[in-house]
Amino acid sequence: MNSDRIKKGIERSPQRSLLKAMGYTDSDIKKPLIGIVNSFNEIVPGHIHLKDIARAVKDGVLSAGGTPAEFNVIGVCDGLAMGHEGMRYSLSSREIIADSIECMCMAHAFDGLVFIPNCDKIVPAMLMAAARLNIPSVFVSGGPMLSLDNGSGCGLDLNSAFEAVGAYKNKKINENELMQIEDNCCPGCGSCSGMFTANSMNCLSEALGMALSGNGTIPAVFSKRIRLAKSAGVQIMETVAKNVRPRDVMTEKGFRNALAVDMALGCSTNSVLHLMAIANEAEVELNLDIINEISKRTPNLCKLAPAGPHHMQDLYAAGGVYRVIYELRKANLIDDTAMTATGKTMGKLLDNESFYITRGDVIRPIENPYSQYGGIAVLFGTLAPNGAVVKQSAVAAEMLTHKGRARVFDSEEEAVSAIFGGKIVSGDVVVIRYEGPSGGPGMREMLTPTSAIAGRGLDKEVALITDGRFSGATRGAAIGHISPEAVKGGTIAYVHEGDIISIDIPNNKIDLLVDESVLAERKNNTALKTKKDLTGYIARYARNVSSADKGAVVT
Repeated sequence: MNSDRIKKGIERSPQRSLLKAMGYTDSDIKKPLIGIVNSFNEIVPGHIHLKDIARAVKDGVLSAGGTPAEFNVIGVCDGLAMGHEGMRYSLSSREIIADSIECMCMAHAFDGLVFIPNCDKIVPAMLMAAARLNIPSVFVSGGPMLSLDNGSGCGLDLNSAFEAVGAYKNKKINENELMQIEDNCCPGCGSCSGMFTANSMNCLSEALGMALSGNGTIPAVFSKRIRLAKSAGVQIMETVAKNVRPRDVMTEKGFRNALAVDMALGCSTNSVLHLMAIANEAEVELNLDIINEISKRTPNLCKLAPAGPHHMQDLYAAGGVYRVIYELRKANLIDDTAMTATGKTMGKLLDNESFYITRGDVIRPIENPYSQYGGIAVLFGTLAPNGAVVKQSAVAAEMLTHKGRARVFDSEEEAVSAIFGGKIVSGDVVVIRYEGPSGGPGMREMLTPTSAIAGRGLDKEVALITDGRFSGATRGAAIGHISPEAVKGGTIAYVHEGDIISIDIPNNKIDLLVDESVLAERKNNTALKTKKDLTGYIARYARNVSSADKGAVVT
């Protein structure tokens, strides 16, 4: 066993004494040592209940003959960090989490790992760590939050509150209506209830083969979530016995399956950043061209919030992620020979899956999709030579192609002020730059400006582009990850107020309609803006982070 490094032989008597200081018996020490990587904290609603999940996992490990040992990692709530300097620490926390797990696991010689994530950056960070360490691993999340009906047949979620602020400022709703939404849109624990980044990544953990069926969709408050956690604890013992390692699972086949499910579900654009970062750790080739290739041939089968009315509890009631995989397999869009953390192939698991379906309107059959192409598109052109990403399934049909005048802002705050101030009008293209991985730094999410646009009723008339990124809750013609970013001399740094920008999502194009000679002159005469007052971790991050088209990884 890997843990023999700290517990076997006369020479390891001092290490055994330290284990015994915590109450471990000789019998406990002889068993496989299973690390329980828990992201519990008391500031993130998706994580407030993870003590219960960890207890269930440990019960499963104990029942299957292992010795569990829990340790914790940090977690940032994107919703609480949104709209201020705190958002710079969201994406950047992904690297800290992965690195800290590496430190703990290399120091303490675990035989297997059960990862308990839930929210946005924690899921990919843990997957990155699993791929890097390559110790037998299983994932079980805390599950999604419920969505309450707003009284008119529409489910509420966190995005409802963000958009309600825009509606209030535009005098479309009053303060009492705003408070009603505030009091009811997040009714309890769990990751926010739409197909936002957290739920996207928890669903993709299933498709990738690292989590058991139900991981992404069983609501946080259901007892079945506790049973799933116990099953994960039992499963890790079998995974260790079979010596199935993350890199046996996170292969090219696994990533292609995950991308196909991503396109069918209409996941967050952040999934592109994260899958590329995870693939980098797994040493699997993944680039934006591959993502476009899979998007072009994978139909979009779901319209989950923010793209449509359904929420995670509805996807659960429709059979969950495995039901989506089942539909994709009918069209040969899934490689069912891909290995999973159970030691069985995806095809074997699908053949044994029993679907309990109470909602037949959430997952469309492969023969009748919402569209013939996937939920995400990568755009290229003079404005984004290295690529940009859009959640095309959440874009209104009339905005799939658009030409408009640029309204240019060098920060999120400047743009939000202009939107709330009524300075953005129909037809505009809002440009927010110097918010990339390095230039931000931290590539802040732009849920506040996109929600403000939607709240003013302009989401079908105004586009927003940025070298930053978007929350999974964003809807509309919101194009992020513009690469190269402004601080690195990308074209976005040289856009002037009033320039015409052309967006053609069906043809994967985004262009700045300015003569090459004019653009060359601007490059010669424009000084790039850099932040001079950075200190601490974020300063180191800004110096070392790669561009968005490479997954914003730290090298």
